Amino acid sequence: MDRLQNKKITLRDVLAEDRTLLANERTFLAYLRTAFSLAVAGLTFIKFFVGSSYIWIGRISIVLGIVTMILGIIRYIKIKGHIKTYKEYV
Repeated sequence: MDRLQNKKITLRDVLAEDRTLLANERTFLAYLRTAFSLAVAGLTFIKFFVGSSYIWIGRISIVLGIVTMILGIIRYIKIKGHIKTYKEYV
């Protein structure tokens, strides 16, 4: 509440910042959920199906899961930095 008094911003602005932070975290968790799902699907293809095409599908799925996780982490850090910069500016 000190921020409200010092910088003349409204409660609505503070709550909007909090919603933005939570939305960024929710998006990050969605990236992680997708990445883990792809990796588990890939492991399932490799473990339970016989045939070279299934093994390649599994490998590709695992790689896509890893790439998705890396992109999610990068995006989360980038957006978090933008939010922090905005908070310091306002």
